[in-house]
Amino acid sequence: MRSFSLCFIYAVLMFSMDGCKKHSSKTPVIDPSAGSGLIDPATLKGSLVFQSNFEPPCAVVPINATTDRITGKDALLGSSNDWDALEGNVLGTRPYFNYNGGDLSKRFAKISADPVNSSNKVLHYGINDSWTETGGDVKARVQYEFYDIKGGYKEYYQSVRIFLPDEFSLLRKYPNTIKWLTIVEIWNNITWSQTVPNRYRLTLGIGKLIPTEDDLHFILDAQDCLLNPDGSQVYTTLWSESGAKTAVPIGKWFTMEYYFKEGDAKNGRFYMTIQADGGTKEIIFNVTNVTHNSKDTAPDGVTHFNPMKMYTSKELIAYLKQQGKSLNMYWDDFKLWKK
Repeated sequence: MRSFSLCFIYAVLMFSMDGCKKHSSKTPVIDPSAGSGLIDPATLKGSLVFQSNFEPPCAVVPINATTDRITGKDALLGSSNDWDALEGNVLGTRPYFNYNGGDLSKRFAKISADPVNSSNKVLHYGINDSWTETGGDVKARVQYEFYDIKGGYKEYYQSVRIFLPDEFSLLRKYPNTIKWLTIVEIWNNITWSQTVPNRYRLTLGIGKLIPTEDDLHFILDAQDCLLNPDGSQVYTTLWSESGAKTAVPIGKWFTMEYYFKEGDAKNGRFYMTIQADGGTKEIIFNVTNVTHNSKDTAPDGVTHFNPMKMYTSKELIAYLKQQGKSLNMYWDDFKLWKK
């Protein structure tokens, strides 16, 4: 019996040692993204510039009757988390929410409870009606202005979580295509100054690709801009893309990440992924094309962009209003890196 026991113990030990070998550092680890074309974000991010989860004591406070700003230092994060320190450290001017008109009865940006988890705080944009903006056009916007970036960014990476509530499902039946519902806008260079040459914008939005009922998809376009002496703008589209393979998630949080690289038609880059909670990461855009004005021979980096934006037409807002609804977006876990 003793001989049998010793043999049995020896066999168990040998089996255990063999099992351990299967998990040694020499064993290949299968990458779940293999074959998907996904890029490791660590190779794109660079150094962390800023982050916020919009937790206390962060708050949206008025600057004046028509603009607001975020103030406070996110207590749950240990660094690069102070909204008040952006001016001076990162930006040459104070960042703020631009509505270009309207009032609190028509639009707002505020920190509120997460619609899924009430103990979590998030940034909430709401638009109840359109209004006449400076210049006379009737539009609707809430946008955070990350402007006058010191040094300019030739490469940067943004991550943010987004929640689109159920009223976005109504837009599936919008009786036309949707070409204008902007969520990020990158200016390289700004298009509203007569003293700035080589104007360009890259616009990321949510769209509907056909006029009949359909899912919403991400849309992307790049444009040169001519600024006339009277201040009017003429845009020329250089290229455009649609993320037609993937529907925009509605009613659940998803993480959107994108990488921007300034460059010409052979070197410019825009790469974007989304990952719905509980789902897998998907590539929405992987574009190599010009990401500055097509005639600019000496681009000097992005100095202005809107990392969190909700900007659309009076017609889209009117469509929701007719059904007793408004347009809302929620944002969380905002992070920005630069190379």
